[in-house]
Amino acid sequence: MEFQETAADVRQEFLPSAMDLLLARVRQDKFLRIFTTFTRVLLALGFVPSGLKKVLYERFTQLGIDNPVGFFFEALYQTGFYYRFIGLAQISAAILLLIPRTAFVGAMLYFPIILNIFIITVSMDFRGTPFITGAMLLANLYLLGWDYDRLKRIFGA
Repeated sequence: MEFQETAADVRQEFLPSAMDLLLARVRQDKFLRIFTTFTRVLLALGFVPSGLKKVLYERFTQLGIDNPVGFFFEALYQTGFYYRFIGLAQISAAILLLIPRTAFVGAMLYFPIILNIFIITVSMDFRGTPFITGAMLLANLYLLGWDYDRLKRIFGA
């Protein structure tokens, strides 16, 4: 049985997709490069204070356990090692985002953390916070889109 490549197979393998061409054009835009750097810095700054509180094993909020949000954070605090692990992951993601060479890895690490935080804020009805965490999630998705070529290689697309 012989293997025969069609012209479409060869084109698909060697020619860049429309998304690849779009990404190349977008990355050449000076404003968008500055915006991307600014987004990385803002997202990193969003995780450093809360991550440090957790690593230093300090309570995240002063709300009492009579409040559902306070109860949640107290239960999280009582896990000890897991609480610190979350803080370490947040700080790691923030540092990786700030280093250009590791920014993509930082965005990859940031994604499951901010997605989890967003889902928690929506499900527990935090007042106003879902708008902030939602914006952070969208900004992180933007950064993952910025590195679409790398993401594509990971998922074999």
